[in-house]
Amino acid sequence: MSELRFATRLNSFACRPDLAWPDLTGKPTVLQMVARAAKVDGLTDVDLNFPDHVAGRPAERAAEIGDLGLAINGLAMRYYSNPAFKLGAFTNPDPAVRREAIDLTRRGIDAVREMGCDLMTIWLGQDGFDYTFQADYATLWQYEIDGLREVCDHDPTCNISIEYKPNEPRAFALLSDCATTLIAIRDVDRRNLGVTLDLAHVLYANEQPAFAAALAARHSRVLGIHLNDGYGKRDDGLMVGSVHPLQTIELLRQLRHDGYRGALYFDTFPDTSGLDPVSECALNIATVRRMYCVVDRLDSDNQLADAVAQQNPVSVMAIVNELTFAAT
Repeated sequence: MSELRFATRLNSFACRPDLAWPDLTGKPTVLQMVARAAKVDGLTDVDLNFPDHVAGRPAERAAEIGDLGLAINGLAMRYYSNPAFKLGAFTNPDPAVRREAIDLTRRGIDAVREMGCDLMTIWLGQDGFDYTFQADYATLWQYEIDGLREVCDHDPTCNISIEYKPNEPRAFALLSDCATTLIAIRDVDRRNLGVTLDLAHVLYANEQPAFAAALAARHSRVLGIHLNDGYGKRDDGLMVGSVHPLQTIELLRQLRHDGYRGALYFDTFPDTSGLDPVSECALNIATVRRMYCVVDRLDSDNQLADAVAQQNPVSVMAIVNELTFAAT
């Protein structure tokens, strides 16, 4: 398991600033948060938000982060710079606002490449609707497809990954679940476009995580994995395995079978409960390593393969429980 790469949500490391910077006034800087994240044993990467975390020269920022001992897994787009984006980024009814969102994304892709990375994650949470009769759905869909196609074509060597989410901030997100996202990827028809699965998003889209991963691998590519947990009602961002340990183990097993080689990114919110983010991230890493030990045991058991082939839930759960919760 030494080859595993673990990445984290950088903003988590602004939580409990009193523990790291007792005399700090104001918010910690990007490099202060990176330096704090670098204290987590086993953490290899960070993801940065664009444009929030990338000021000035992207290559210099990458070098500064490298000097602190971490690599950059990729960038994630944020569409907050213009209040008009609340009505949509790629799907805004104003063509000038759509152009601004697309051009901002293109600059983000340029920054990704300047930093020596090849992954841009796009969460289009503003693209959707809130009311019946608010939008022409065919037009909205075409705006989304056109925008995604343009940013994919901007640099075909950069992977563009769609992180879907059922809602929030819009009442209905256009790219709300795995199947809808895969339809969009089919319509865009670009090889550098794929899927990011966020476990909490998948759960409150009422999906089985491993099934979503299998579909994404079959019909596109899984380019990113955001590990966390939740109760399936919202984006809770709880620690890995704290609510759905078996579903998480099954997801990790599916990812291994499908050949996923990317980083495992912790999209958790220690700030919700005021947790120490260094300890929280370290526990997430330890949990995932233990889960992969369970995956190893599951994959080495021929009885499980036979029970799965028969779709026998009693036999399957007996074997899974024994291999997961055994004392030794």
